[in-house]
Amino acid sequence: MLVYAKDRISERSQLKARCMELLISEKLIASFKATFSSLKYPNFRIFLIGQCISLTGTWMQKTAQVWLVYTLTGSPLLVGLLGACQFLPILIFTLFAGVFVDRFPKRYIIIISQTVFMILGFALAVLVYLGIEQYWHILLITIIFGIAQSIDTPARQSFFIELVGKKDIMNGISLNATIFNLAKIVGPAVSGIVMVNLGIFSCFFINALSYIAVILGLFMIKTPNAVSPRAQRKVLQEVSEGLSYVRNNETLLVNSLIMGVICTFALNGDVIMPIFAKEVLDQGATAYTNLMSAAGIGSFIGAIAMAAIARFGIRKRLYLFNAIATACLQILMIFVHDYSVALVAVAVMGFINMSFMNLGNVIFQVNTLSEYRGRVMSVFTFLNQGSTPIGNLYAGTAMNLFGGIAGYPACGAATLLLLIPLFIVKRETLTSWVTERRSKNPQRNV
Repeated sequence: MLVYAKDRISERSQLKARCMELLISEKLIASFKATFSSLKYPNFRIFLIGQCISLTGTWMQKTAQVWLVYTLTGSPLLVGLLGACQFLPILIFTLFAGVFVDRFPKRYIIIISQTVFMILGFALAVLVYLGIEQYWHILLITIIFGIAQSIDTPARQSFFIELVGKKDIMNGISLNATIFNLAKIVGPAVSGIVMVNLGIFSCFFINALSYIAVILGLFMIKTPNAVSPRAQRKVLQEVSEGLSYVRNNETLLVNSLIMGVICTFALNGDVIMPIFAKEVLDQGATAYTNLMSAAGIGSFIGAIAMAAIARFGIRKRLYLFNAIATACLQILMIFVHDYSVALVAVAVMGFINMSFMNLGNVIFQVNTLSEYRGRVMSVFTFLNQGSTPIGNLYAGTAMNLFGGIAGYPACGAATLLLLIPLFIVKRETLTSWVTERRSKNPQRNV
């Protein structure tokens, strides 16, 4: 009898363990499906594959271009000027570009802009191959690239809802960020190998070829090419309407102010890293590309994490925490002189920055009506990229005056000093962000 009872207990324990295994398995499968829910849309899959190839080439060129300019000039200030020249056109044109994004099918706009990028890539490859490249050549190509980018970015950001619909917009944004950061990992790493073994020209040529993938993908995508019905007015009037829409929406306004500070002063790593690698870590091109890849790894993990939690809604508390954390971490970089520690620190910054940018993007998307989406996302582009010339010049000047060690701490200090008064002025709104329960249906305002 006793043996029988023990056998029954053993069977029950095994059954209970089996049930637990099945339950955990089901939860893991459900979580996996939720994390990659946007991939069920064929158009989104095609777009993502093209983006993956093209963005890898873009990061190869970006990494090689910064190193080329630094080796040509030996000046941190001129490296900063290069970044300023890329993003200055966005500062000037992107708010106007948002009007045209709302007027015309976004897919056609993206095809045109990607074609321009491809032509510029081939032009730079030819100059370097012939050995006639000069600093002003690179600046001119960068300026034209920036003009095309001022239209391309708000068009792409507004295009996601046409690819995945309202239900999966948060997940779609997160997965696109995942691809962006996967390219940020692979691109610099491959760039370093290609520069050493095949020459810097090859990075630019491969980038030019990579645009073919995204252009072909866009021709394969079948979307309605819908444009929101509305009366078209003068461009300046429509720009003003878009800005008024943001200003009169407290959530969009506060989000814009915080993003303006972070994007201007805390996101200058691309300019700081080559100088930091050489002057502080006493390393060369390999260390620089490894730092870029480490930042990409951190950002990639951050993007995957955001895709996984997208179904739980917007976490504004995390958004505010990330804003403060990135400033503090950059200030602490003044104590980092070890290569291994630098890799870890840069990866952590990549994680924090990605989750911040992802949440900022989502806050814009889910609180905007469709008829204003192009113009609101042009504001996002203006803040994310258009403010870069100011930050790049600031970081470049700080390093020019005080050395490579000053890059990160100077940017972190400026960020924190501007966030403190902003948090004080907008404390009521930010308090509500901290205390509110996260939305279970974050798409309600789309």
